[in-house]
Amino acid sequence: MKPFASPRVASAFQAYPAPLRGKIMALRDLIFSTAAATEGVGELEETLKWGEPAYLTPHTGSGSTIRLGWKKSKPTEYAMYFNCQTTLVETFKTTFPRTFRYEGNRAIVFTEHEPVDQGALAFCVAAALTYHRRKIP
Repeated sequence: MKPFASPRVASAFQAYPAPLRGKIMALRDLIFSTAAATEGVGELEETLKWGEPAYLTPHTGSGSTIRLGWKKSKPTEYAMYFNCQTTLVETFKTTFPRTFRYEGNRAIVFTEHEPVDQGALAFCVAAALTYHRRKIP
């Protein structure tokens, strides 16, 4: 597990309900491990956007922001958010139509007791972290 560079980000994770904190931490670990294994991504910046942990590629500019979140209004769900101005979630829906549950064109939503397909999700993370690199200028 990668240590937190920011106390503010660490506090955001501590604020998640205990039953979901480990699951959201697992998403964080997947983001960092996928970034490390994906050529051209470079070092990630972990920060807060809208009070939620966010992952950016400031050194290479290769990717689109990924955010992790949980909402009090849906206490047994957590999500991985993507920029809704991209085609990422539409691509995921086409590639994995039955693997994930989606929220519009902005998120993959998980529930507390469902298993997460790590391989499929790593594909989605890699696609987000290389989104700008793959776009045609």
